[in-house]
Amino acid sequence: MTTEKTLLQQIRERELLLNIKIEDTRRDADEVIVAAERDASSGIENAEQAEAAAARSYYEREMSAVQREVEMQKEQGAKQAQAIREAGERNLPRAIEKIVKAVSME
Repeated sequence: MTTEKTLLQQIRERELLLNIKIEDTRRDADEVIVAAERDASSGIENAEQAEAAAARSYYEREMSAVQREVEMQKEQGAKQAQAIREAGERNLPRAIEKIVKAVSME
């Protein structure tokens, strides 16, 4: 007796093999998707960290520039106040003289 498989048995066997291959392929695809999601998540996290570091660096640079500007304004204000004080002190003797003359005449 020949143990030849019928056409239906051959088709069923082939279907079974194809289903196994499909399941393997589906599993591989799922693994690729999970890996891609993990990589994308990691990339996003790295980008967010880089963005935060860049923002922090920018903030620190700008705050430093503002602090330098404030110090410069303070120094200029102190110099102007000193210049006004010195001018007032130079004019003080003449002012006293004029006041004395004005009071003496009355």
